[in-house]
Amino acid sequence: MQGFCMNVNAQKPQIYALTVYHIHDKLQENRLDSYLDEALIPALHKTGMKHVGVFKPIAKDTSDYGKKIYVLTTFASLDAFRNLESKLNANQTYLEKGADYINAAHNQAPYDRMEISLMEAFHDSPAMELPDLKGPRKERIYELRSYEGPTEKLYKSKVKMFNTGDEIGLFKNLGFNAIFYGDVIAGKRMPNLLYMTTFENMASRDEHWKAFFDHPHWKKLLAIEEYKNTVSKADILLLFPTAYSDY
Repeated sequence: MQGFCMNVNAQKPQIYALTVYHIHDKLQENRLDSYLDEALIPALHKTGMKHVGVFKPIAKDTSDYGKKIYVLTTFASLDAFRNLESKLNANQTYLEKGADYINAAHNQAPYDRMEISLMEAFHDSPAMELPDLKGPRKERIYELRSYEGPTEKLYKSKVKMFNTGDEIGLFKNLGFNAIFYGDVIAGKRMPNLLYMTTFENMASRDEHWKAFFDHPHWKKLLAIEEYKNTVSKADILLLFPTAYSDY
């Protein structure tokens, strides 16, 4: 299929970890903000991880606003992910700055629960890309989408739609500022893919999606039999970046 940016890239796909902290009050939120901003992110930078994203649900999301914090980290390999804990434990500054979080008592935990989705980057988008946004950070919209497949085979067809079908290329052509596309290899929901697009504000987000759904290439993809009925559940999360997020 003729695509927009079919670029055969030999780069090894990155590994992404999306950690979701579930919280119930402002105290937990403040403690996590302090830990992430003052301890974890500087320590991750020291390991060579240049960009760490931290996001929260927008205020209009009444079910999750003030109740979740999303942290996106990027690794060169699964081994790098496995070795992270030992690197953090060897960082004395991290241990000191993060003491409130690390040594929290059982009845004063900084979160109610945490979950991690481990992903491998898509073939046609093997590395995270920073968004090209210039407007006020407080107005930006980071859209995280989760697509679950009804079976492994049908799920693989949806991933193929992004790669071979060049849905990735369509997003790029329309300026969706996608940060990552990830095939979940371990997580709460399987089979599952996650991806994140970014916009200057809500109006821009709505305009981009209208252009996407009206585009001839998208309509062509919808008509291909192999790509039909490949998503059994789709979750759309609208987030904003924290002041200390790297992007």
